[in-house]
Amino acid sequence: MLFQLTSEQQMIQLMAREFSRREIEPIAARLDREGAFPWEILKKMAQLGLMGMMVPEEYGGANVGTVSYSLAMQEIAYACPSTAVTMSVCNLACEPLVVFGTEEQKQRYLVPLAKGEILGAFAVTEPGAGSDAASVRSRAVVQGDHFVLNGTKLFITNGSYAGILVVIVRTKEQEAGHRGISALLVEPGFPGFSVGTVEEKMGLRASNTAEILFEDCIVPRENLLGEEGDGFRIAMSALDSGRIGIASQSLGMARACIDEAVVYSKQRKQFGKYISNFQAIQWMLADSVTEFEAAKFLTLHAASLRDEGKPYTKEASMAKLFASEMVNRVAFRATQIFGGYGYIKDYKVERIYRDARVTTVYEGTSEVQRMVIARQILKGV
Repeated sequence: MLFQLTSEQQMIQLMAREFSRREIEPIAARLDREGAFPWEILKKMAQLGLMGMMVPEEYGGANVGTVSYSLAMQEIAYACPSTAVTMSVCNLACEPLVVFGTEEQKQRYLVPLAKGEILGAFAVTEPGAGSDAASVRSRAVVQGDHFVLNGTKLFITNGSYAGILVVIVRTKEQEAGHRGISALLVEPGFPGFSVGTVEEKMGLRASNTAEILFEDCIVPRENLLGEEGDGFRIAMSALDSGRIGIASQSLGMARACIDEAVVYSKQRKQFGKYISNFQAIQWMLADSVTEFEAAKFLTLHAASLRDEGKPYTKEASMAKLFASEMVNRVAFRATQIFGGYGYIKDYKVERIYRDARVTTVYEGTSEVQRMVIARQILKGV
């Protein structure tokens, strides 16, 4: 079955491609080298509607759907995976507000998020709660007209720069399990909020990853997202969508590695001939392109299911699992084709090799994706 893009989807893909090649590609290596957050680029992306792509137009979003979002994400990641993951998390932070937010919350937070006036973050992970999101221990207790929040969140993308954070916390005792988890909308200006360690990472160095500290943080009760006890459901729902984003990021990186490897193999000579003539190189390219195409169809299929309002949990996990592991194999092969040069920072494949490694870890590890997929399969038996 062929997956046919609409004229609008093709137009968005082309727009994102031209923008990424013109505005991002020339500075991506410097951003990585300096660990510089791409503020100016993000502002331009917001003007193009890339920060709230699945948000209804009445709230400032582009409302172009998940397939278009995936296509745009691929193009941004082709040039700079760091910028792509920043874009991904901003779109991810919009999701819970669209589905669970009150009208007041949407006007106050969703509108500026979708317009790119503020950045968003999604805070689940803690020192003792990574893959096991139900074990979060950050605790929020009601006192009068507000919650008092205490705890620590780790590895929060955009944490230092976010204007609003969707924070998954425990509002009931640990024995309540996932039913005791809620979601709060937390502004960085709330008393008791602070940014802790900003992580130095192997890859995605131009994205921001920070520790967030809550010490008797005061959060108004009206900033409860959904109902008390909805937090786990909100987190799982957002992560389903987020996994399509990371699969799309993986596709963009893989395509960049393939293109770099093809060009290099036609320029590099060894033993009197271009290395593209050697079967070993040809097979590496053939495997990479085949796996890329398979990952692309898995990802666009999951995205199209979401656009159609159909269940897509299994398909999103399948796409994220296969695409993230695919890009690591493709980046490895591209580096191998470049030989010693692939280990040098002058070449794009070195940067993408480092950037790709985290894709099998964040938004749910590969092991967690297999658990999700198996659970969905067994439910249907």
